[in-house]
Amino acid sequence: MEIVSKPEMRSPAEAGEYVRKLRQLLRYVGSCDGNMEQGSMRADVNVSVRKPGDEFGTRTETKNVNSVRFIQQVVEHEARRQVDVIESGGKIVQETRLFDPDKGVTRSMRSKEDAHDYRYFPDPDLLPLELTEDFVAECRASLPELPDAKHARFTDALGISPYNADVLTADIDTAAWFEQLLAEGVDGKAAANWTTGELFGALNRLGRGITDSPVSPAQAGELLKLVGDGTLSGSMAKTVFEKMLETGDGAGVIVDREGLKQTSDTGAIEAVIADILAANADKVEQYKGGKEALFGFFVGQTMKAMAGKANPQVVNELLKKALA
Repeated sequence: MEIVSKPEMRSPAEAGEYVRKLRQLLRYVGSCDGNMEQGSMRADVNVSVRKPGDEFGTRTETKNVNSVRFIQQVVEHEARRQVDVIESGGKIVQETRLFDPDKGVTRSMRSKEDAHDYRYFPDPDLLPLELTEDFVAECRASLPELPDAKHARFTDALGISPYNADVLTADIDTAAWFEQLLAEGVDGKAAANWTTGELFGALNRLGRGITDSPVSPAQAGELLKLVGDGTLSGSMAKTVFEKMLETGDGAGVIVDREGLKQTSDTGAIEAVIADILAANADKVEQYKGGKEALFGFFVGQTMKAMAGKANPQVVNELLKKALA
């Protein structure tokens, strides 16, 4: 399949973004994997220069460019080369060129570029291909949710930040993994923050991609539900996640096995707070005298005394009451 764009792009960055978006769409609809390095997708880069207001200049076509970075380099190099030729009194020749990625330059390959040079002629055995409106409508209805629509749903319906939505919809494999996580019934915003933060951080550290994640969407959903219902605090969830990566066990199994459940037992927390305040009477006096920054100290001491298992929200509420 060949896609021919109009001569509307005006910079290397714009050309690069066009190819990225096109590749994303082709991956979403399943047309190809978009792997440019392996030849699944290539670009023929046409470049011409002109002064503002002039007609289009003579173009050159650099064939078979196999990465977005190289596409941008071709546009940059060819534009500068053509300007130099024109300003030195020369004339741009319509030709096919090749890109040398090691040197970052293009070189001439051949000058035959018009239809008559290739001796094109109609094939009488090939009938015209006419697509009915019904067929086009059927094709359109069969399309999956495309990245822009998915991005809008993530931000508008789920409250996910635009940045996280960008990350989660950029690649079809990432989007599919995240959709499976949402199907577990977790909060969308919390799931997005965890996926783009904790999960991607772990995958980068392990040198793995989303399709090779050691933690499945179902396992991630179990972990996030334990955070959501107060069984785990945020810090405890990080500990459990690391153990999930190491062992392959589910979050619930790890929590039960290692006694990592968060406690919201107000009686137990109040007893610890009372001991901490009694042991730090001088700091209590300073706090009540206006040194409010000490509140964090009391929170930290309480969490430390309870091995990080106390519900932070309950700790804060009970401390405020005890220090009032």
